[in-house]
Amino acid sequence: MTDMTTEPTAQSAGTAARSAGTAGQSADETRRQVLYWRLMSRLFGTDEQPALENASLGIVGDLDLPLTLLDPAVSVDNLVQRFPDLAAEFDGLMADKEHEAGDEVRRAALVSKLLLNVFATGSGNVSAAQLESWKQDAAWFERGMGCEPGGLRHSQGNEELAKVLAGLEGDLIKRMHLREVLADPALAAQLTPSMSLIEQLLRDKSNLSGVALANAKSLIRRYVDEVAEVLRTQVEKTSSGVIDRSVPPKRVFRNLDIERTIWKNLTNWNAEDQRLYVDRLYYKQTAHRTTPARLIVVVDQSGSMTDSMVNCTILASIFAGLPKVDVHLIAYDTRAIDLTPWVHDPFEVLMRTNLGGGNNGPVAMAMARPKISDPRNTVMVWISDFYEFGASQPLYEGIEAVYRSGVKFIPVGSVNSSGVQSVDPWFRKKFKDLGTPVISGHIHKLVFELKNFLT
Repeated sequence: MTDMTTEPTAQSAGTAARSAGTAGQSADETRRQVLYWRLMSRLFGTDEQPALENASLGIVGDLDLPLTLLDPAVSVDNLVQRFPDLAAEFDGLMADKEHEAGDEVRRAALVSKLLLNVFATGSGNVSAAQLESWKQDAAWFERGMGCEPGGLRHSQGNEELAKVLAGLEGDLIKRMHLREVLADPALAAQLTPSMSLIEQLLRDKSNLSGVALANAKSLIRRYVDEVAEVLRTQVEKTSSGVIDRSVPPKRVFRNLDIERTIWKNLTNWNAEDQRLYVDRLYYKQTAHRTTPARLIVVVDQSGSMTDSMVNCTILASIFAGLPKVDVHLIAYDTRAIDLTPWVHDPFEVLMRTNLGGGNNGPVAMAMARPKISDPRNTVMVWISDFYEFGASQPLYEGIEAVYRSGVKFIPVGSVNSSGVQSVDPWFRKKFKDLGTPVISGHIHKLVFELKNFLT
């Protein structure tokens, strides 16, 4: 690579870039083009382009930016540590907002840094340190998009970009010798848990032992605790219980609904004596559910279900800790297993699941249906991609029967760590026609549905 510390070369290249404008094109437009052409050549080419490298050095030098900005080996985090003032410039850099006029070239240089460090992941083996460095750069990229680190994935309008980031992270993890890293406590300590990493750990846990297995369990436990804290906050925002409208309101003064009473009696307003005559009082209904609601969670543990399985298993454990919610958990592939005894500990549940294998939904339904004692007080969450390979009709008939009985049925689609959603189109249409469409995307949707029914 061109020596980035040679100031004379940078200055002469800057002069060349300033004189490179064509008729009808400003010098700033030309310089922006140079920076972006250099970025494109780095992202999609195998060899450096000396002319673009030298010109870019000159442009960055003229902008009083550090020349290390162009070095992809220098992380954004390291750059900001050395030049703290850049942190404010990276924040919101690519967000959809008004930017100051006249700083387009500077923005192009900073944007190029973020894009190059995040999307030029190269090939070959990856170390734990390199993976963590990339994660830090990805966090800066998210800040540049106007999101909190980790928030891009849940930001509306950025779903496709979030999938690309998740896919890049998954590829880096696959290129890392994970078993060797886990066997070394010093290297394992450099890892931070993420969905991509957890997915790989769950797939490989049967091949781990000793120190490597202990480190894998520690990472899974940390991730479970972190996600649980976030989901618990969402669940706890709900009220203590829903109103049971089958119970008539108590006709006592503290339950008097003054606003509704006035509204309903407005027709009795007497303009002559300026009085409102009330011929009926309205009271607030305050009775809450007294019978425990039953939540039955059925989890497809095939390989495509990791993301949904982890989140929903954690969510089930949180609801299991709420009063008056009776939670049951079933996992299945070609066989079904009742994990209800461990539902309060999602870590134990995840360690007892085996990713991969086929699907046999009717087997899981046969285990789940006997758990329904009061259909209208039961919600069944079924987490699957619904690719049943020959058992589609029997599974759907079982689900339809459960739904028709009065059970609130919530199908949750497959979402893996790359953000790619996959649900059998036949089932997707059937559920939509049934009036219970598949929930996919962010777990917030499922939290909202469960809160409304259970609490």
